[in-house]
Amino acid sequence: MEIVYTNIIFTIVAFGILYFLLSKYAFSKLFAVMETRRELVMQQMDEATKTREQAVAYVEEQKQALNSARKEAQTIIQQSQITSSQQVERILEQAKADASRVKDEAVRDIENEKKKAVEELRSEIGTVSVRIASKLLQKEVSVSGEQEQLVDQYLKEVGGQS
Repeated sequence: MEIVYTNIIFTIVAFGILYFLLSKYAFSKLFAVMETRRELVMQQMDEATKTREQAVAYVEEQKQALNSARKEAQTIIQQSQITSSQQVERILEQAKADASRVKDEAVRDIENEKKKAVEELRSEIGTVSVRIASKLLQKEVSVSGEQEQLVDQYLKEVGGQS
């Protein structure tokens, strides 16, 4: 194979001219576009980093807010449990007081009814005793057995009326 030096020189000259023309007209625009693109990529990377940092900060803030809400909810639950137990105690005390009052009233009513019944019995016994005495006085009975029968009869009558 034979080396042709004219072709080599011609190629070098053509390459030099092409390089000169490209550097004067194309490379500056191409490098400017590449630099703009590089700046855009760097800007987007900075924005992504800032966004990521903001997201991390927001997540931490949300975690703190969630923990705070949990603590507050726990406090509210404990407070409601305390309040409900206090209400239960108050209701039980009120129920005991009401039951005691009702019991006392019932005992008083029973005592009053008992007294009324005793008074009625005394009155009725007095009336029956007077009737028995008047009947005994009206009738003269000589035999003691007849007196016992008469008393038994009147007691049966009294027992039948009540």
